[in-house]
Amino acid sequence: MSRPWIALVLTAVFSPATAAAERHVRNSAELGAVVGSARPGDRIRIAPGNYSGYFSFSGLRGTAQNPIVITAADPDRPPRISGDRSGVRFSSVSHLELGDLVLTGTRGNALNIDDGGDPDKPSRFITLRNLRISDVGPQGNVDAIKLSGVDDVRVSGCVIERWANLGSGIDLVGCHDVLLVGCQFRGGGANAVQAKGGSLNVTIRRCRFEDCGERALNLGGHTDPEAFRPPLSAFPKDGRYELKNVTVEGCVFRGSEAAVALVGVDGAEVRFNTIVRPTHFAFRILQENDGPGFVPCRFGVIENNLIVFRSQHWRDGGVNVGPKTDPRSFRFARNLWYCEDRPAASKPSLPVPERDGIVGQDPLFRDPSRHDFAVKPGSPATDRGAHALPDPPD
Repeated sequence: MSRPWIALVLTAVFSPATAAAERHVRNSAELGAVVGSARPGDRIRIAPGNYSGYFSFSGLRGTAQNPIVITAADPDRPPRISGDRSGVRFSSVSHLELGDLVLTGTRGNALNIDDGGDPDKPSRFITLRNLRISDVGPQGNVDAIKLSGVDDVRVSGCVIERWANLGSGIDLVGCHDVLLVGCQFRGGGANAVQAKGGSLNVTIRRCRFEDCGERALNLGGHTDPEAFRPPLSAFPKDGRYELKNVTVEGCVFRGSEAAVALVGVDGAEVRFNTIVRPTHFAFRILQENDGPGFVPCRFGVIENNLIVFRSQHWRDGGVNVGPKTDPRSFRFARNLWYCEDRPAASKPSLPVPERDGIVGQDPLFRDPSRHDFAVKPGSPATDRGAHALPDPPD
């Protein structure tokens, strides 16, 4: 017998005169009712325990000064939300924070946030922190976190593992001004993070990716025309893109067929990352959407990265370049390349000459047997790799 589930679809209606409150949740029915009626400034604390069901909410709107916060009553014993279907969905929301929650065992997306189908009115100002999401799917194109038409997003300190075989840890479709920082992705499906569908200004900083499928980062791709946000009609002529302006910095990658795939991207900076033993490539430059007006994958900067690989798991010299791209617009600089079983075979095959690269020198990892990929004193990679990322300006 399948577990019982609760389908709760609630639209929030609030009066500005109603005072914010700290509200407590102890069971699935209360979770649906309390969250569904949340007002600006409410802090909803969910007690430890198991919460089964499919929870769907629409129209929750906090303010900049008074966001709606949904969090664990006890962060050391976070509530567990699960269900035979999807987990939690928020549509047409703003100034919403979710923290210290566990979502697990869902057949559909564990967490879904979207614009309610109106691309002109994105959900905005969303904070996701210290979420633990696992065992999603396990089959099909199912995501741990799916964000569609969401702007001004910060995702921090989340741990995502074991998502569906064709899905993403985090899938961004038509999202703008996004920061992913300090998150961990392990043992997932097709990719850990995907961003496409007209997404803009995405930064992935100080995250860790371990055995995350075909492409740990699938930046760009091929999106159905009706799913773009903004609509394709709003793009400049001959200036359409799947993803524009993406930064990947200070991240550690272990395993995966490719660490970073840039797919129809218009402007990318991939810097100060550590890439260890990919099974095929360090980087891919691809074009999957060559429809009218779409720019070729172009203007990538790949610099100050540390790449360590084994010769039997290295194809195309580590950098795969597909057709209909603009690889000559890319710049490679100051990367360190090291083939640990055949140092003499360390030289990569690049589409353009590299400036100040280092080839064939052991970076002297501190303790690779424990997956500690910082470097020892005297390493030639002291100023390259994730450990060397400068702190961002205040």
